[in-house]
Amino acid sequence: MTVRRGWAIGAALRTAGRAVLAAVVGAVIGVAAYAISQTGGQLLSVVVGGVVGVALVLGSDVYRRSVQLTEVRLVLPGSEMTFKANTDMRQAALRMFFQAATRVATRPLDDGSGNLREALTSLKTLFDMYREPLESGSAPPPPMDGNSVHELILDILNFELAPFLATWHPRLRAFEEAHPDEDESAWPDDAEFRQSLRELQRNLRPYIIGLGEIAGIRDPERHLRRSAWHATRHTVPGQDTQGQDTTPQATTA
Repeated sequence: MTVRRGWAIGAALRTAGRAVLAAVVGAVIGVAAYAISQTGGQLLSVVVGGVVGVALVLGSDVYRRSVQLTEVRLVLPGSEMTFKANTDMRQAALRMFFQAATRVATRPLDDGSGNLREALTSLKTLFDMYREPLESGSAPPPPMDGNSVHELILDILNFELAPFLATWHPRLRAFEEAHPDEDESAWPDDAEFRQSLRELQRNLRPYIIGLGEIAGIRDPERHLRRSAWHATRHTVPGQDTQGQDTTPQATTA
């Protein structure tokens, strides 16, 4: 995955936005002061004061939502997406990044440890969290330029989480219903499930790192890997605790 972030463009836009906003506010205040000095009308003073207040609020909101843009380009397997990330998009991406970064979707599940039912439940919860804005209509409309972060989420749901859950949820449930008194470690498909989970984690990794990049996290990949100290103390022989190297290469434009 390649990430191209437009830090220079973002800085120029922020500077231009501040300049334009300051010019507009200054002009409005100047007109208001001149008008009041010429008429001395109290009503006009109130009206102009209200206009100035509205201009300040709307101007700051437009600046917050539209001017603070950062370009992020993600090259994923089979697709390329470009995001013009404003504050709202970064906040949405940040929530989604941490929702995945704290779950088994990205955290290792060592052989012989963990609970498989809880792992499936965690993935289903993540699926529901990601799907809720899309179904409820609370997701903002797609931007006029570039992709929406929810398009990235849709790919995660349709191509990764949904197929995994559709395969493994009924298989584990069938074992639980047929053997209610047995521990899940007796499940014949235990090893196959864990291998499939590791493949899912590798597939999800570029998407989650991409969410971190959109959110503006300096090094999102760092939050998805074990520290060298932890890996040394908890490595299971024969298991790749770091996972496939999908660290994004970032360049500044």
